[in-house]
Amino acid sequence: MPLGLLALIAVGIHAAADTLDDRLLAVVDFVDAAFDRLVGRFDLTAPLVDLLSLERRTFLARALALSWELAADVVLALPALGYREESAPQAPSWRLPQTPSRHSWRALLVRCLRRPTSMRWIRPLATALVAVAGACTVARLVQGTVYLSWRELFGEGVADGVARGLALAALVGLLWRLGARAVLRNLQHADEASELHARGFARALAYGLPGSALVAPLALAAALDASPLLSFLR
Repeated sequence: MPLGLLALIAVGIHAAADTLDDRLLAVVDFVDAAFDRLVGRFDLTAPLVDLLSLERRTFLARALALSWELAADVVLALPALGYREESAPQAPSWRLPQTPSRHSWRALLVRCLRRPTSMRWIRPLATALVAVAGACTVARLVQGTVYLSWRELFGEGVADGVARGLALAALVGLLWRLGARAVLRNLQHADEASELHARGFARALAYGLPGSALVAPLALAAALDASPLLSFLR
């Protein structure tokens, strides 16, 4: 289960990072243009105008995307390896109901509302968005594989219907069995870190903020560009 959670999150992060290549290339082009205008003013530095060719700018954008993806994997995917199943002990009928586990959904959400921190809110939300993107990626793979394999045997209509049905089943199954657990595990991890290190308003806001800021744009890209949920219904 921990490996499955890690894989789903990593696939979702990769799908989100893949949509950012062109945007990063545009940023690199903008910085390169500003650099060219600066060094082009002087005869001594004018030869530096051709320092970054199109191939080098493309390579730099891809390297930035890969580095961003790997850093996000460390922030969101690695905590999934600490996932453990817990079984609630059954109390005898004559005893009062036991207090729910401090790692349960209810206890974690109560602490999120009573003692909010940037980690408690941003990390689980980012995990949910990239998990949806990862499930969509796997579902598209299932849909494409089934459609191409069955098209010549049963015709396009049957192949398309079966492929969509299996893709939806894969999507729902992954989100139900892995997606919810991935969010829960990152919520637990953020809760544990916040309880230890984020006492006080300033530390609650600042602790873990660099990592959260790192994954927030990827989570947004996952939601906007890498999660075509409606495509499985059209």
